[in-house]
Parts: sequence; structure tokens; C-alpha cells
Amino acid sequence: MQVSQAQDPPVTSYAYKASLIGSAHRFELTDEGLSWHIAGRSGVWRYDEISAVKLSFRPVSMQQHRFRADISRTKGGRIAILSTSWQTAALMAPQDNGFRDFIIALHARMAKAGSRAELTAGLGARTYAAVLTFLAMLAVAMAGLLVRALMIGEFAGVLFILGFAALFVWQVGGFVRRNQPRIYTLDHLPTDLLP
Repeated sequence: MQVSQAQDPPVTSYAYKASLIGSAHRFELTDEGLSWHIAGRSGVWRYDEISAVKLSFRPVSMQQHRFRADISRTKGGRIAILSTSWQTAALMAPQDNGFRDFIIALHARMAKAGSRAELTAGLGARTYAAVLTFLAMLAVAMAGLLVRALMIGEFAGVLFILGFAALFVWQVGGFVRRNQPRIYTLDHLPTDLLP
């Protein structure tokens, strides 16, 4: 399930399993366009028909280093491409190089076809604002607990709060930083949203 280059004609492909049950989602970049095979359905989208590409960082409990590309078509439809693949019930394997190479090749083919697709990165502006609001409220609550613990001399509580805050910033900080809403161009992809 990696990117492979065939000799004649040149075709770049990528595949991943979105779940344990079902077949792999397969994609190819051909001269005709983006060819896809998902759950018994298939099609080819010309590169100039792709209306939007959205890149994001989407960790899950089984894989903390997971990236996602959502591709939309002018005539309707959306495809999600993930950088991880289910291997077993307890293992989700990263496919970093294959995903990165495929997404870069897709953007190159779109540029060659003269695509005018909307290229966005991160979360939507409203979702990102809601996340920041929630984090600000959580920071105020944690600061209040820290002050309270200091006032009553509960130093074990102070250490727990500081440790929890450091772990939380480490875990959530990368998600928030990488998923800042922004627009990019076909020749300058956001490197923090590619593995």
C-alpha cells in the first residue's frame, strides 16, 4: 500500500484500509485524472474537475500521527484519503511516505491541468475558533485550580496540575498548531500537514 511508479504508462497509486472490514480504498493518478475504487464503486475525476482539496492533521487513539486529505469534485462528491491503514484489530500502520508522495503528485497533476481548486489547510474557521474558545476556558479553570492549590498549600495537587497541563499542551498543542485554518497554493503545500 505504497506509491508505486509503473514504467509504461506512468501511474502513481496509493491504497489504504479505512477499516478492518471491507476492501482497501485505491487511488491512481492517470493521464485521464484521479481514478478511485472505494467499496465496490469506482470513477475517474479529471484534474480540472477537482473543486477543492483540504489537508488536515487528524490523530486518533490508535495512531497519533495521522493525516487526511479531503478532495471534492465540481459535479458533486467527496473522497477522503488517510495516511494510515488498518492492519489488525490492534494495529493501525502509518503510510507516511506513500501518502506524502501521492498528495504531492496529485497537486502537480492538478497544476499541470490548470486547476482552479480551492486549497485549504487545517480546520474550518468556526471549528478552530470553537476549539480555541474551549481551550481558553480550560486554561482559566486550570489556572484557578492551581491558585487554589497554592493557597491551601496542597503541593501534591500543584504538581499534578502542572504535570497534567504539560501533558495536555504536548498532546493538544500540535493538533491546534497544525490545524490552523489557512489557504495554500498548488506549488507551496503546507509541510506540517504532510507526514
